Amino acid sequence: MARHARKRKARKGRIFVTILVALLILVGVVAVIGYFQYQSSLKEAQTESKLKDYEFNGVKAVGDEINVLLIGSDSRGEDQGRSDSLMIAHYNTKTNTPKLVSIMRDTYVDIPGHGKNKINAAYSYGGPELVRQTIKENFGVDVQYYVVANFEGFPKIVDTLAPEGIKINAEKDMSKNIDANIKKGEQVMDGKTLLQYARFRKDAEGDFGRIRRQQQVLEALKEQAIDVGDVTKIPDVIGKLQGYSSTNIPTGTLMSIGADFLLGKTETMEKFAIPVEGKWHNERIDGAGAVLRLDDVAANAKALQDFLK
Repeated sequence: MARHARKRKARKGRIFVTILVALLILVGVVAVIGYFQYQSSLKEAQTESKLKDYEFNGVKAVGDEINVLLIGSDSRGEDQGRSDSLMIAHYNTKTNTPKLVSIMRDTYVDIPGHGKNKINAAYSYGGPELVRQTIKENFGVDVQYYVVANFEGFPKIVDTLAPEGIKINAEKDMSKNIDANIKKGEQVMDGKTLLQYARFRKDAEGDFGRIRRQQQVLEALKEQAIDVGDVTKIPDVIGKLQGYSSTNIPTGTLMSIGADFLLGKTETMEKFAIPVEGKWHNERIDGAGAVLRLDDVAANAKALQDFLK
């Protein structure tokens, strides 16, 4: 009887080892396929992208929280131009909590070494590093990483992440000065249309409406990426993201955060904007044009710092 029991135990042990070995082989195959997907997407995107790498002296992350400077660029050729959109993406890698800050491009600030101007001029003067310094000087917030993305790559990244399109409830009809004719209401947009929706600003709200729509688009991308929930997409998406942008985020960090989003680990994304409501006014300044003048820089800085805690 005891001998039969030992045989059954040995047989179960062999089955367990067989299953374990099979799983390890499967994981290895998936890893190899993922690596080649990543490399293929990266090379394809880099061939088309015209963005360069930048020197960036980001402050080392403290604890589990990181800040990523997101810069949207509509630069053509060698002309770097001003940033078209400017955000800070905040992520807590322990609690999987994402936050998003939009900074209005006409916000009037001190730009180190260049005096006062609209914050979008900082990118033109000194790339993402000067934008980082400007944010630190005016708002007391450190940034660890940067991503500069041009508008040629955005639609391709979106179409890779969501080939069936992204569901958006368009706020209004819009067509002026964009390459699309968008009607109000819920609809599915491909990457190109989604970009035009996010860029529209030719109405009474101007940039205020635009940053709200940009945040709406990023929230929709986050939520619908979670709906996809397909871990096999991560290498392809990360490859295109890196290829169509300039960034200093380590590939391992991108893979980890990307997995959190695609596998639904992240919480609802909190959103914030600078200038803070009631802490600014419109003003026209020689050499800068129409700007958003902060009534109390310290109050705006504290509100931002409190939001990111």
